[in-house]
Amino acid sequence: MGRVLIIGAGGVGTVVAHKVAQNADVFTDIMIASRTKSKCDDIVKAIGNPNIKTAQVDADNVDELVALFNDFKPEMVINVALPYQDLTIMEACLKAEVNYLDTANYEPKDEAHFEYSWQWAYHERFKEAGLTAILGCGFDPGVSGIYTAYAAKHYFDEIQYLDIVDCNAGNHHKAFATNFNPEINIREITQNGRYYENGQWVTTGPLEIHKDLTYPNIGPRDSYLLYHEELESLVKNFPTIKRARFWMTFGQEYLTHLRVIQNIGMARIDEIDYNGQKIVPLQFLKAVLPNPQDLGENYEGETSIGCRIRGLKDGKERTYYVYNNCSHEEAYKETGMQGVSYTTGVPAMIGAMMFFKGEWKRPGVNNVEEFNPDPFMEQLNKQGLPWHEVFDGNLEL
Repeated sequence: MGRVLIIGAGGVGTVVAHKVAQNADVFTDIMIASRTKSKCDDIVKAIGNPNIKTAQVDADNVDELVALFNDFKPEMVINVALPYQDLTIMEACLKAEVNYLDTANYEPKDEAHFEYSWQWAYHERFKEAGLTAILGCGFDPGVSGIYTAYAAKHYFDEIQYLDIVDCNAGNHHKAFATNFNPEINIREITQNGRYYENGQWVTTGPLEIHKDLTYPNIGPRDSYLLYHEELESLVKNFPTIKRARFWMTFGQEYLTHLRVIQNIGMARIDEIDYNGQKIVPLQFLKAVLPNPQDLGENYEGETSIGCRIRGLKDGKERTYYVYNNCSHEEAYKETGMQGVSYTTGVPAMIGAMMFFKGEWKRPGVNNVEEFNPDPFMEQLNKQGLPWHEVFDGNLEL
């Protein structure tokens, strides 16, 4: 029996639900839950499978979550709600004895800061309960870690330099829109950059470091150094790494809008008083920006995300680049969502599949790169995210 409960009915949740439903040999019973039940019902209608159950739940409320888990009795929860809610959902999983998977690490609501320590602190409790928790099983984090583990297993004796490169060369024909939750997206890219070098973390200004990188089938794109959470777990789990960085592309029009948003105070995450009502400017901005779920219909172009790795094999230096290109149009045809939601949702489903197939079962809290990457890599090719390899090419980094 593969009883799975998906929490979250946004773009990623929609993709997860579609992909879970496509793999009925693994997932026998499915429920989608969200703060707004009608969103879950809309997903079920789009999939066309009336056997998928839906429910209303407040993911900030542990007791509500526990009651739902005890009622549906899932074997695993796929958490694609907000990163603020990771800890309440993990707490509920422990109380109801349910396994756990998410795509992004916890961050507190009142501070634009994310790290794994809060979730790693749950390791012993999950281990003692005999429950598996899989952290960061989207694309980046997620596939980026699995690519790294695959490279370490098959092609390197020692990984020394890791650069994760993320390009969205799509066009949604909007003046300004974010590809996932605007609040999370803007918080992520307006904070300081950070990378790992020679055993320590180096902090940079927001989007301070950038350079042109060439992406397959796309060409050169201005790529900016950001901090991304998988760097924290990868340098811990692959201690030979001397330097690890994360790069993401942004167009000039996007950056101009972002700069204006910051300059006029709309990126603030603290409460302000407006006519006697408390509002958070960034949350208000989220309410008026295009919904990422609605971008797919006219989205053209593709994403390209991968790992560029340099290290040693048999005493000789070698380079390796592994990547996926995902078409926004193809993602929309299959799931009704754009490619950014697709590249996050498909790996979340595969991670849950790995658990149900017995490939990724280890009591405790685990990052994806701690598991065997091979069966996951095999499923990426089968489930819509095929990968490609370049050996001993110019990494440009």
